[in-house]
Amino acid sequence: MDYRNLFREENEAVEERYNLVMDRISALGGETAVKEPFRDYFIKTARFIVIMKERYAFFDQMKEGKNWVYTWNLDELKALNESLYGDILPQHYGESYGNPDYAAKKLGKDYGPLLSFAYDQIRGMISWAYEGRREEMTAAAELFMELYSCFESQELPSEKTLEKIIYWYVSDYSDVAMESFLREQMDDRMSFIKDIICKADLTDERYLYLYGEYVSDEELLMARFLNRLPEEEILAMADTFVDGFIRGFKVMGMDLSVKNSLCIRAHMGFERVIRESIKKFEAAGLKVHLFRNPVSAVNKRTSRFGFIGTSPNPQYDYDHRQDSALYLDKALNERKLSAMRVIYEKYKDVLAGYAGPACMDVFGEEPFSPKISKYAPRLSAKQQELSIAYSSQSAQISSQYMDENNMSFTIIAYPMPGIGEDFEAIFRDTVRINTLDNSLYTRIQQSIIDVLDQADYVHVTGAQGTNHTDIRVRLKDLSDPKTQTKFENCVADVNIPAGEVFTSPVLAGSDGVIHVSGVYLGGYHFSNLTVTLKDGMVTGYDCDNFENPDENKRYIKETILKTYDSLPLGEFAIGTNTTAYVMARKYNIVEKLPILIVEKMGPHFALGDTCYSRSEDHKVYNLNGKEIIARENEVSALRMTEPKKAYFNCHTDITIPYDEIGSIDAVLPGGETIKIIENGRFVLPGTEVLNEAFH
Repeated sequence: MDYRNLFREENEAVEERYNLVMDRISALGGETAVKEPFRDYFIKTARFIVIMKERYAFFDQMKEGKNWVYTWNLDELKALNESLYGDILPQHYGESYGNPDYAAKKLGKDYGPLLSFAYDQIRGMISWAYEGRREEMTAAAELFMELYSCFESQELPSEKTLEKIIYWYVSDYSDVAMESFLREQMDDRMSFIKDIICKADLTDERYLYLYGEYVSDEELLMARFLNRLPEEEILAMADTFVDGFIRGFKVMGMDLSVKNSLCIRAHMGFERVIRESIKKFEAAGLKVHLFRNPVSAVNKRTSRFGFIGTSPNPQYDYDHRQDSALYLDKALNERKLSAMRVIYEKYKDVLAGYAGPACMDVFGEEPFSPKISKYAPRLSAKQQELSIAYSSQSAQISSQYMDENNMSFTIIAYPMPGIGEDFEAIFRDTVRINTLDNSLYTRIQQSIIDVLDQADYVHVTGAQGTNHTDIRVRLKDLSDPKTQTKFENCVADVNIPAGEVFTSPVLAGSDGVIHVSGVYLGGYHFSNLTVTLKDGMVTGYDCDNFENPDENKRYIKETILKTYDSLPLGEFAIGTNTTAYVMARKYNIVEKLPILIVEKMGPHFALGDTCYSRSEDHKVYNLNGKEIIARENEVSALRMTEPKKAYFNCHTDITIPYDEIGSIDAVLPGGETIKIIENGRFVLPGTEVLNEAFH
């Protein structure tokens, strides 16, 4: 079936509206009713909408299976892609209406941020045109015309008038947008991305332009590199990815046979590996779904996720991360939650079969340190509370329809060409790291756990002169050491590569300071990050990213604390993957590695929920048969009495690299100290082999 036929009914329902609004916008080029400086905004935006109308018409004429990109040469495709995304690329962003500061400068501080938001939403037409979704295009075009009509009269509209228009645009289409996004993750027929991966000629990198996403040199070079790899290497990468997901169910003692679907989250350029992974997953009885990074305001998140390409401009993404400040209120929250309940109930049978996400991440981009935009929307204190409340309540609704005690995931990461001239060597070393000997790490890590199981707390200090970490992490008591353990022995199953032991700390008595000189978290770079904890709760934080101390604190609160005033210490772990650490130092790429690998390269501390969030009552065992009993803390224990206070729906790992570690000591109840790491090297008997990587 032609994917675009899925939307035939919806498209026909809005055909008259679509034609009417598009004809009106097409005629705006010569109009002068709107005075400057607003005329320039509306004419440029109208021109973009007309291009999207033409793109939609072009794709509507394509026959099923017609891979139009192969009739264009690469230069033509690059030019088309540039015409769609050029306006927000860094070199043009200073004069783009997508930039809230530029919009405020040209259109005024009252109008600029609002019209910049509308511009961002209208840019969503790129995705909708490629996929043939006329209903969404019509809504965005009507938003444009409603705003335009406000500026046709001699008297300028009030700021509140524009706010009201934007509010009702978001509210009126929230249920449509939310259902559409859920269907992308659950409906076999929503196969736009999957069809490209499974049916296109992947030996010709022009296929990348079929998505409608921004295509950088990164994606082109990645596709070319993978096309040079022999089939057996591609199959081996797919095996590692798929086996990790399936092994996660076995390790956790969960029944995969009752599941029938999963989502793959990955990056453009890896289609050869994803195609083989799809075959292997579906051979195991799991239907695969893929979805693009959402563009609708209702579904957007603060960071990109799904099936994605390189961001055209991380600063643009950062500037629009809190656009909801323009319209968020309690009524909208309630409408969205109500819509979610209806949608989840409609798809409850499909949701019950969802096994979880399989994520293939990438790394190698330059660490992003954002600039502070004066006029980018920011959530008020009240809106931060509403955002937190929505996150908590929506997670509760999700858990009613998806049994998280019988769901798993896997995550693996590979470098992109932008990591530097050593890309191919780094790629092959990454493959080697992702396939280290699990049995070896199981034995080594068990020797660490055997000591930690005796400890009352762990004392971590930073290397003298370079790191001022000094923290005591309290551990849960064991009632039966013969059958119980405090730490999970983590090798390469769901969380690839191998190399960590982790626990959920006791909050009371977990006190001190965590410091790291430089770290890359959630796509953002932090310089001299310091976090202070008392009884396991964050009480202070700072960094050196900005000259203004208040901006540093705001930056941390928004990106790490997710706007909460405080977060608990959800996890403490000791990473053991010295091989990954040495590779990172060899190529000088530590700050370009994803947290997935970095967390295995030293002790790490997670702020937010525990690793067992919402699955605390599901018993988990190490391979030696011992039950891991440290699955909750004093905050997550509130799920029984005050569930709204139990979870934060975030988990951010902060890792201290080996060269910044002074010592990691297990402190026993009687005060005896057993050293695990000293001066960045493993000293506990049974772990010495880990130091061989340093030689």
